[in-house]
Amino acid sequence: MAVFVREEEDVAMALRHAVLAALLDEELSGYQLAKAFGLGVANFWHALPQQLYAELARLERDGLVSGREVVQDTRPNKRLFTVTDAGLAELERFAATADKPSFIRDDLLVKVQAADHVAAGALIEQLTERAAFADAKIELLGGLLRKLRGGMSEEEFLRHGERVGPYLTCLRGIAFEQGNRDWCRRSAAILEERRTAHARG
Repeated sequence: MAVFVREEEDVAMALRHAVLAALLDEELSGYQLAKAFGLGVANFWHALPQQLYAELARLERDGLVSGREVVQDTRPNKRLFTVTDAGLAELERFAATADKPSFIRDDLLVKVQAADHVAAGALIEQLTERAAFADAKIELLGGLLRKLRGGMSEEEFLRHGERVGPYLTCLRGIAFEQGNRDWCRRSAAILEERRTAHARG
């Protein structure tokens, strides 16, 4: 998978802001937060569940989120988190800060860079798999967009919808995956054509 990379300190700082942003609409448990990251937030920020749990603990310690215990009869108790006024102020500060450009780090691109010196078959297979993954992600995000819109058209939602931020990040995720898919398909077709021509001699 393609990864957009920043400096290590910036990555740690942006994770806390991504968590704060994910908690803006409703209280979430650590498990629910991980699910939210797995779908919507993963378009622009990837984090493992254990990273999210650790970040929640740090945010609560720093007073940027507050947690409350919810007693459940048939399940273990859970802790729900919400953003505090200090957390909102931190997001305001973060939003006003100039951002640094990111760059791509992707194993598949390294392999394609070496395409003239390695067997094409494995590369074509991996490019085809990546294109299929992108198609599945596009479909998943499309469903999320429809859910966010409710019964509204996209134009109407973008003008008057209540949660335009998550909608815009999903649009970016779709555009990103469409670009991945199209590039993978084209690259696989080119490598296949070259392999076939080479085999014919």
